[in-house]
Amino acid sequence: MMVCFITYFLVTSGDSFRRKMVKIAGPTFSQKKITIQALDEINEQIQRYLMVQILTSVLVGVTTWAALLWIGLEQAAVWGVAAAVLNLVPYIGPIVVTGGLALVGFLQFGTPGMALLIVGVSLGIHIVSGYLLTPWLTSRASRMNPVAIFVGVLAWGWLWGIAGLLLGVPLLVAVKTVCDRVEDLKPIGELLGAEP
Repeated sequence: MMVCFITYFLVTSGDSFRRKMVKIAGPTFSQKKITIQALDEINEQIQRYLMVQILTSVLVGVTTWAALLWIGLEQAAVWGVAAAVLNLVPYIGPIVVTGGLALVGFLQFGTPGMALLIVGVSLGIHIVSGYLLTPWLTSRASRMNPVAIFVGVLAWGWLWGIAGLLLGVPLLVAVKTVCDRVEDLKPIGELLGAEP
């Protein structure tokens, strides 16, 4: 809950937080310039990350809808939209969708086999998206190591729960951007970065 409040206050503060960061960066023009460049890069990287999240969620939604329509599940479009929206919540969202689909599949078809087929299809789509497509696209868009992204999301999720899962990649992007610009922290930035 605290992470949500901090995020809310940072968003509502607008440019004042940015101006304060530049002001305390140091007295020289070069220090202020580096700070502005870092803040601009963080903003750009987070925008790219959000675009990747939206793109993969749309792909998950359309693929889920098409697969469920092919299987013959009623309200396949509704489940496609639910899969797309809940895909934005890493790890937890796909579990909720798959559980709901298992119940609905069993109630509609009345056989455990059909319920398992629907669960398998849903899990397959989310596994390909969550463990292959999203980390690969995120690493390409943010120029970060896919392993670092995966481990970072797990670590932030362990530390802060669902908020950590949602904010893990943007926090890693910010850390990498700062590490790339601070001489003593450049090895950490190199570790987080993708191969050229």
